[in-house]
Amino acid sequence: MERVPILQIEGILLVSIQIDLQDQSVLALQEDLAERISGSGAHGVVIDISAVEIVDSFIGRMFATIASLSKLFDADTVVVGMRPAVAITLVELGLTLGGVRTALNLERGMKILRELGERRRGRL
Repeated sequence: MERVPILQIEGILLVSIQIDLQDQSVLALQEDLAERISGSGAHGVVIDISAVEIVDSFIGRMFATIASLSKLFDADTVVVGMRPAVAITLVELGLTLGGVRTALNLERGMKILRELGERRRGRL
């Protein structure tokens, strides 16, 4: 099973999904992210899904679960790069991705998380 790499940029963890997501790889990602957030104290997580072409209900729910898990560790989550077909599928499956912010691209997602981090530190 391929594992999804997790990079850290400042206080933000970046997950770029470049593989076909299987149930096991999503569960491993969930565990890996929890460990990295806890260990690093990151305030944000960006999940880049621009290479993801299809999702099912399990994978859609896991994005929401990852966001909830991140929140427990005081980190915000932004999903970036969602393709129109993926968005349509999520809507058709009735998945709202509660608690997950979205942005069109990585640059916008990083900006959102930086602003949220600054607000959290009382700078804005």
